[in-house]
Amino acid sequence: MTEAEAKSPRERYREQMRAEIKECAWQQIATAGASALSLNAIAKQVGMSGPALYRYFASRDELITALVRDGYRSLADTLGAVRDSGVTGLARAIREWALADPQRYFLIYGTPVPGYHAPADTTEISDEIMTLLVEAFSALPQANSTTPLAVDLPPAARRALSFWTRLHGVLSLELAGHFNGMDFDPAQLFTAELDSLIAR
Repeated sequence: MTEAEAKSPRERYREQMRAEIKECAWQQIATAGASALSLNAIAKQVGMSGPALYRYFASRDELITALVRDGYRSLADTLGAVRDSGVTGLARAIREWALADPQRYFLIYGTPVPGYHAPADTTEISDEIMTLLVEAFSALPQANSTTPLAVDLPPAARRALSFWTRLHGVLSLELAGHFNGMDFDPAQLFTAELDSLIAR
């Protein structure tokens, strides 16, 4: 018997409703942003009263946390699937993942939602992502850079952190449309930044 078959009809219905609520929340975030997330509007969209929705998510913050965890899990799984492709493969996977759903990317890495504070355990999944990057940089030859670094970390971790911050900078600008109208291909800028980081 599979895990799904072992669940009661009530449990399966609950999971189905939670998934439907989250899907409506993503649609709302794509339209108005995470800060405008409204449980009452979602309840109306799924055909239930506001109080009834609270049986599935006790608060707006609980719903946002579920979305944040889903976003981190999706990215961690995406990178885990290409973990043997090296730094370049991981970087391209991050960009493709972000371009496929910018709102999901911005919920995790964009401006914090006012009044929302993610539980500490959400960082456990984000740690998986950084571990994959550190492993990828550990497999590269030692960099010859003489540039002093203020961050006191092992070399592979420093390179992974630099990679993470710089590529997210480029990605955030691209996804927010700040390169629109400029006479260059954002994909080429991304590749140039990646090549620079690998060479450091």
